[in-house]
Amino acid sequence: MTDKTEEAGWATAKTLAEALPYIQKYDRETVVIKYGGHAMGEDEVAKKFAADTVLLKLMGVHPVVVHGGGPQISAMLDRAGVKSTFVDGLRVTDQATMEVAEMVLSGAINKEIANWITLAGREADVRGVGLSGKDARLITVTKARRTRKDPDSHIEQVVDLGFVGEPHHIEPELIQALIHSEKDYIPVVAPIGVSEAGQTYNINADTVAGALAGSLKAKRMLLLTDVAGVKDANGDLIRQMTVAEAFELIRTGVATGGMIPKLETAIAAVDAGVEAVVILDGRRPHAMLVELFTEHGAGTMVKP
Repeated sequence: MTDKTEEAGWATAKTLAEALPYIQKYDRETVVIKYGGHAMGEDEVAKKFAADTVLLKLMGVHPVVVHGGGPQISAMLDRAGVKSTFVDGLRVTDQATMEVAEMVLSGAINKEIANWITLAGREADVRGVGLSGKDARLITVTKARRTRKDPDSHIEQVVDLGFVGEPHHIEPELIQALIHSEKDYIPVVAPIGVSEAGQTYNINADTVAGALAGSLKAKRMLLLTDVAGVKDANGDLIRQMTVAEAFELIRTGVATGGMIPKLETAIAAVDAGVEAVVILDGRRPHAMLVELFTEHGAGTMVKP
């Protein structure tokens, strides 16, 4: 054994020892992970994500994965010849679009992520279980309502987004049964729900993750995206902020674009009982482990 190899072994042991307080902190606690953005687009990144999720389970954490799939839906719609209409950046989901969205989200993406987890965990028999909000009445939705100002009259008008829903009621018993089973299951949830009448609706994945995390009283919610976190007015990464400070970033326009709904999701999740939400870059290898098991953390934490 070379000196360099031996030193590497000692460094690994030191890292594990330093992680002990954090491992104990999250022992048997639920962590909801929103997996999306470009973090989903590459097989090697997906494999590393699956391996890290299995490691969380083996370290005593109860991970629950919620995934998106907007780019994949767009690609499949193009292949199917279905044209999309957007209103203020939001896709109008008609019946044809809804059928494609469900096929992509509940089918291809959901089962692929569950399979990556099962493959990564096969030596320890950790298994991914693919679900959607339609299973066991997990997510009941109401039709999403949006308004916008008419550019000429400046009067607020209701926008019909079609089959786009908002979580109205979560029944987490199925998720709880899986994560507390004697077997090591990791639920993987597609952002599809149903109305009281049984109609299928597409739901924003960040919103699903927040609603599910609140219902499960998760210790943490991790929003894996393709940016390092939330930036301040000078472009510097904010390590921690309160809900009030998050509101202020939105109000003053410092937070823009896709960061606004992420902060709104974080605020709603904290208000629903999640201890803290972290927005972090899912493209970086082992970002979840750095956040949960080191003193440095990763990304931006939003807390009460």
